[in-house]
Amino acid sequence: MSTIIHVVLTGGVGSRLWPLSRKSYPKQYLSLFKDGSLFEMTIKRNQSLCGQVIVVGNCDNHSLSREVMENNKVDYIDIVEATPRNTAAAIAFAAFAAQPDDILIVTPSDHVIVGEKQYAEAIKAGIEKANKGYIVTFGIQPTRPETGYGYIEYKDDKVLSFREKPNQDTAEDFIERGNFLWNSGMFCFRADTFLSELQNFEPKVYATAFNAWQHRQEGELDLTLSKEIPSISIDYAVMERSKKIRVVATSFQWSDLGSFESMYDYLKQTGHPVDENGNMVIGTDIYTAFVGLRDSILVHTKDAILVLQKEKSQDVKKIYNTLERHQSKLID
Repeated sequence: MSTIIHVVLTGGVGSRLWPLSRKSYPKQYLSLFKDGSLFEMTIKRNQSLCGQVIVVGNCDNHSLSREVMENNKVDYIDIVEATPRNTAAAIAFAAFAAQPDDILIVTPSDHVIVGEKQYAEAIKAGIEKANKGYIVTFGIQPTRPETGYGYIEYKDDKVLSFREKPNQDTAEDFIERGNFLWNSGMFCFRADTFLSELQNFEPKVYATAFNAWQHRQEGELDLTLSKEIPSISIDYAVMERSKKIRVVATSFQWSDLGSFESMYDYLKQTGHPVDENGNMVIGTDIYTAFVGLRDSILVHTKDAILVLQKEKSQDVKKIYNTLERHQSKLID
């Protein structure tokens, strides 16, 4: 009998949430929320829907995941990547660890989802399609012309196209047309279905990932063999090429908390204080006054302060990239 397995992907540093999110402590582990970290919420959200958990992490963050899993007394398979090789390989490792007929529910570890019933309904719909041999993606009903997300063009449950992050005019056109969903980065499929499609479209990714998997030691993958794996996302490797793709149009509330704008919206919704002009302080209880500013965010950490207009949140990555070029310890 097949098992429903929750595969949790923990890669990424959340560069648009610097200085809160760092390489040594990415956004999914930050204790900023009433219900725990994003990683902890992700684990709890799927516990009643899945019979097993696989966490795919890396040598920098797997100890952070282990701490959460042990504190919540959750048994899991720990797969530690020696070096990041993107999502196609990460998901392949989880599929290698599963039985061929197991159903994998693949989710990032840093998303906020509101609507437990609607979420469960979407997952069950995905499992039903996966059992028929389809590779399922979950689309989010867009609430605004967002330029920071990819989009899925669809009809019924069929994917017509995947679209990259659009400019403002294109995003507005997508919303107006009404048959576009945000791409959530969540997937559902049988392990053997995914591996077959990966081997078909990206045989080198399959072969090198399998070789690294076969030579793992105590769950940790070999660095030299891992470097041979082409770095490619599941989107480019499989989703945009397979004829087996189906989409579940979901009805739950979703945010990837990929920017301070989305974090602002979520924190405000959950009761975080803002002043009369919509300004918010994150990370300190020090009295802070905003003069002549509206919808601004002040982010405070022990070694950095960031002040930004909410609508400019996507530009925070430029600061991160500059610090990275200068090998600054402020991103570690």
